[in-house]
Amino acid sequence: MHAWIRGINVVIFFRYWAPVCGYAGLIFYLSSQSHPDQDLPSFIDLFDDKVLHIVQYAVLGGLCYRAFHWGTNESWRLWAFPSAILLASLYGASDEVHQAFVPFRDSSWLDWVADTVGATIGAGTIRRILSLWAANSTPGVQSQG
Repeated sequence: MHAWIRGINVVIFFRYWAPVCGYAGLIFYLSSQSHPDQDLPSFIDLFDDKVLHIVQYAVLGGLCYRAFHWGTNESWRLWAFPSAILLASLYGASDEVHQAFVPFRDSSWLDWVADTVGATIGAGTIRRILSLWAANSTPGVQSQG
């Protein structure tokens, strides 16, 4: 029985937390590049740096919310929204510290603010989608909106 429970935890990790870790690894890789714009499509240059931070961390915030909501126990699930924002925001702060040590990159607290705004947008969007999905899948419950 214990091995079965441990197997379920491995499945839960890979289903919900591995995407968070993989995406965080992608952010770390891109932050390690001295000239990340060389590795990205040219249309990315059309957007302001803060918009890119918001979009990038909206994805991370959404993945974190999904992981805290579905990949944890009930007590963590109740705190999924603030936990997702906090985790993504702390990762954004650590990413800014990391960038301070990468040649030709700089660290900015405004980038961290954009990361936190993005994490909030992403976590909030996924929370809303999941609440609408739950309301629509429950017989007799009408969704408002």
